[in-house]
Amino acid sequence: MNKLIYMDNHATTPVDNRVLDAMLPYFTEKFGNPASRQHKYGWVAEEAVESSRNLIAKFLNADAKEIYFTSGATESNNLALKGIAESHASKGRHIITCATEHKSVIDTCRRLEKSGYRVTYLPVDEFGIIDLENLKKAISTETILVSIMTANNEIGTIQDMSEIGNICKQNEILFHTDATQAVGKMNLNLKKMNVDLVSFSGHKIYGPKGIGVLYVHDRKPKTRLEPQMDGGGHERGLRSGTLNVPAIVGLAQALKLCYEEMEEEQIRVANFRDKMQNAFFSRLDDVYLNGHPTKRISNNLNMSFMYAEDSAIMMSMKEIAVSSGSACSTAQPQPSHVLKALGLSEDRRHSAIRFGLGRFNTEEEVDYVIDRVIEAVKSLRNLSPIYQKKVSKNN
Repeated sequence: MNKLIYMDNHATTPVDNRVLDAMLPYFTEKFGNPASRQHKYGWVAEEAVESSRNLIAKFLNADAKEIYFTSGATESNNLALKGIAESHASKGRHIITCATEHKSVIDTCRRLEKSGYRVTYLPVDEFGIIDLENLKKAISTETILVSIMTANNEIGTIQDMSEIGNICKQNEILFHTDATQAVGKMNLNLKKMNVDLVSFSGHKIYGPKGIGVLYVHDRKPKTRLEPQMDGGGHERGLRSGTLNVPAIVGLAQALKLCYEEMEEEQIRVANFRDKMQNAFFSRLDDVYLNGHPTKRISNNLNMSFMYAEDSAIMMSMKEIAVSSGSACSTAQPQPSHVLKALGLSEDRRHSAIRFGLGRFNTEEEVDYVIDRVIEAVKSLRNLSPIYQKKVSKNN
């Protein structure tokens, strides 16, 4: 192929042209500040924001007043965890999360620990699933929040959100989830999930970067969060700062397209994923699937190719964009904390490649990537004295 192939859609996605078309007028013709309520420019911008808020709420089975706009899931996660911690400190200072969470949750919890909070990091099994009995045992009278990711960003494993929500509800504990990798790929009904706070970003669903949502359930008693940004009191006092109107419009349009095309798109992408997985298993030995074999999002494939370093595999096929872990951790290169939490060997962790399939991938690209990965792995194994010794011993 004489072009680059993008299969890193967990890191980010290209903006769909239909999303871009919806956004463009709000950069030039309708550029008003939605907080400018003295003239039509502001009114038009405010109408676009509220219309987008209503559309997002509709597809998530939420109320518009429960949708708050942020700069992305990282900010939403920070606002949820720190906001709840600070506003509920008088009740308790214990938070429960998971060892395989995104760094924006893990690092926020580490920060809270320095401020006197106690955090329990639940372990996972070999597939990345938490034990619900461990969750129940971890809950104490001091517990104020449970934060568990819906679908993991590296291995695609989906947690049992309904059961976690039920446990939290029975114990009168707030439940937050980072649903960044699940929104747009799963039909999430926030009301039925018994979830109190949900974070996600626009750029994972073919929308723009720099925009995200924090859903805060309008419950009784009201979920109180301490704002983390001071300023003009935007977003009903929870998140100050001039709203990014074009991005908000883009996020709403992106979510709309995801829900309208979800069934067909997820089937197509899952077929591509399964084709790749089956090819790797049938044409290579010493290959392992990382994550749950069935309880995973449709576009994720994380596999270890033993006796071939992940970085060497990627360097051998520079025309293909894949990754060895989370894009949010690459500023500080280190082994995946997610794969380590699964209990995988060091060799298996260092030979793992994450394929993130997406809306614009074609079967021709899938076939090409299969052949190139197999070619790269075989070539690297030919240079590996450990692998050659294994082959000789077996022969």
